[in-house]
Order: sequence, then structure tokens, then C-alpha cells
Amino acid sequence: MLNPGIKGHQEITVEEKDLAIHVGSGTVHVLATPMMIANMEYTSAASVEELLGEGKTTVGVKVDVSHVAATPKGMKVTFDAELLEISANGKILTFHVEAHDECGLIGEGTHQRAVVDRVRFDEKTQAKLENK
Repeated sequence: MLNPGIKGHQEITVEEKDLAIHVGSGTVHVLATPMMIANMEYTSAASVEELLGEGKTTVGVKVDVSHVAATPKGMKVTFDAELLEISANGKILTFHVEAHDECGLIGEGTHQRAVVDRVRFDEKTQAKLENK
């Protein structure tokens, strides 16, 4: 059962594939903002995945985060997510997300995910190809 207060945690070591210069989001050799956000999303999703009903999953619908410090290749980064709120209809989950490297806070904000039926979601998405 989903309840506010559920927490998720993940740790990575920044690799070449995570760098802004590799991702295309900049020309510097630091953790790319899109990679930080992707890991925040993953941590949020993973924290609730096992608690969803059969056939359900979540999809990201909104991200509002700040990336406040740069992190070099080789440094460890931890990602934490906490479920703050569940909408009245139970379909929108709001998380507080944070990222820290070995020197301190590098990013924080909020992230929302929608609870969807996996098969129905995939079918609707694929139908777009027929209706383009």
C-alpha cells in the first residue's frame, strides 16, 4: 500500500557515460544534469514499484529540480527520494528528491510520477504510430 513517507535510495559512481560532454548537455567533464535527473526518477520509481497493484507501473510527468554543484568522474553520488503526497485519486505521486556527492548536496527538488496500467499505457502509445 502506498503511503507518504516511503523512501528510496541509490548510489552510483560517475562514469564517462554520465558526463555532460558525453550526454550532449554541455562541454565539461562533470555529471550531466539529465543523468542526475534520470537517477532521481529511477530512485523514485523503484521506491514504490513493488507496492503498486499487479500490472501497474509509474511514469514520470514532472520534474522541478536544481543542479547546484558539479561532480567529477569517479566520485560517488547518492540519490534519495521520499514520497510526500498521493493525489486524491491515487494517480499522481509527488516525491522530494536529493542528490549528494562525497562533498555534499548537488541537486534537489520535486518529482511527480503517474500510476498507470502498463499494458494500456503501451497500447495507447503504440496506437500513435497508426494515427500519425
